[in-house]
Amino acid sequence: MQDFANAAFPPDMVEAMTSALHAAVATLPEPVHSAHLNIIAESILRTAKGGERDMTILQRIALMELQLTGRA
Repeated sequence: MQDFANAAFPPDMVEAMTSALHAAVATLPEPVHSAHLNIIAESILRTAKGGERDMTILQRIALMELQLTGRA
């Protein structure tokens, strides 16, 4: 996972990111590979760090990045 040691988020943003992660993973077929989970989590962290606050947008961007990197 990329270095996000300097990232800090308020509790409501952590809740939105957690919801985005759960919603994105719920759309994937079982079993979910750990590499896919990492791609989604990194995307959500990076996008939130960039200023996005909408849970739905965080989820969509993460799933688009997963699709672009390939799910194989």
